[in-house]
Amino acid sequence: MNITILGAGSIGSLWACHLANAGHNVSIWSNKPEKSETLLILDNQNPKRFITNSVLQLKSADVILVTVKAWQVKGAISALLEHLAPETIIVFMHNGMGTMDDLPVSLYEHPIVLATTTHGAYKPSQNSICHTGFGSTTLGGYNNLGQRCHFLSDVFENALPSVTWSDSINKALWDKLSINCVINPLTAIHQCLNGDLLQEKFSTLVVQLVSEICAVRHAEKFEINSDVLLTSVHQVISATAKNHSSMQQDISHKKITEIDYINGYLCKVAQRHGISVPTNQELYSQIKNIEQSWS
Repeated sequence: MNITILGAGSIGSLWACHLANAGHNVSIWSNKPEKSETLLILDNQNPKRFITNSVLQLKSADVILVTVKAWQVKGAISALLEHLAPETIIVFMHNGMGTMDDLPVSLYEHPIVLATTTHGAYKPSQNSICHTGFGSTTLGGYNNLGQRCHFLSDVFENALPSVTWSDSINKALWDKLSINCVINPLTAIHQCLNGDLLQEKFSTLVVQLVSEICAVRHAEKFEINSDVLLTSVHQVISATAKNHSSMQQDISHKKITEIDYINGYLCKVAQRHGISVPTNQELYSQIKNIEQSWS
């Protein structure tokens, strides 16, 4: 297939290399306007070169895989729409929820697929990617056209397993959001590794966050038992103990975070249902204060 990766960050670069290894014609679209070439080195593999910012590649793309940060999604995909064929499938794979609410109406002429992944990746330099944690990926259709794209799970599975198709992608997204609402802001504020959150000093905060998340999920009809979610949070923390979360990395490099689409999104949904989520709100405010301090 002809696949264009929109956003060559850690996850986008990881998928670019694996999809290319699986035999697909992969190109990259970055925020640099000029047509060029991107060199990527995944772990200890041989370097791979990708055509970058080619309109010709966009026009022939079967799939656009959107891996930019949540706050970049609207601007990034809107700039490409005029070049895409109506049948081009657009797959959104980023942290957080709420980005689909602000996208152009013309986007819905395309098959839209949402994705969530638990793979971990890190870019120690512009051209190198480290696959820091093996996980799984879930895909699901967002609109009627997207719901017909079950075959994509096989395409992605052959590139980087394991991949499953879900007819209830929003549950998978809520599961990922629930984990992110705990790990991301805490590691970002305290500038620590994921595994550090298992320390006793974080235990009360984690329990409070989980309780609030479960209340909001119940209101949204995506119920989960608080003990089950707490166990899942601890399992992910343990499995990614040596990882730096994406938000921790963003704060470390003084970059805008995805907090508006993680704890910020949870707070918005909570407000809509009249649910109090003071712990999530406090973490949201702390991250926003850090971001504002840079200016």
